[in-house]
Amino acid sequence: MNKTKEINIFIENTYEGFDQELDLAQVTNDAILMVKTFLNKQNLVDASCLKDYDFRLLYFDIVFCDNEKIHEINREYRQKDSPTDVITFAIFADSPKEERFIFDNEINLGEIIISLDKAIEQSKSLDHGNNSFKEELYFLIAHGILHLLGYDHQDEKSLVEMWNIQQEIINSKSE
Repeated sequence: MNKTKEINIFIENTYEGFDQELDLAQVTNDAILMVKTFLNKQNLVDASCLKDYDFRLLYFDIVFCDNEKIHEINREYRQKDSPTDVITFAIFADSPKEERFIFDNEINLGEIIISLDKAIEQSKSLDHGNNSFKEELYFLIAHGILHLLGYDHQDEKSLVEMWNIQQEIINSKSE
């Protein structure tokens, strides 16, 4: 990755009264490391919405909320009447290539919304494969990042591919 490239992630916790420890500065730094790891792997960039784009700054938002809020968003935007764990609004990736907007060499990838209730619930699930709230949260963040970058999982093969990339970028933050 070109050293002049910057990554800016704004994280907001809208879940009033959330009772788990959540260090937003640490989560932000770790999410930035995940994106940097992704950008350092040319094969991943070439399979993403960033292929052939030059940029100085890449940015996006992450919003933490409760099940009630994500249920409302899921119903309104996806016509699914239930809470979910993560919803991604991939502004750049979901736009047709000729309509992708880059201003002043900056790319706004979009927004990731994560239900902290679902993260807690799934971290306690034996069949979900995660051991702690933080691990589940990072799994969901990495999943959202990949969606913002244009990755999708329409079938089992692409889902497994996404999970493998997620694990790789999650593991990189501790190296």
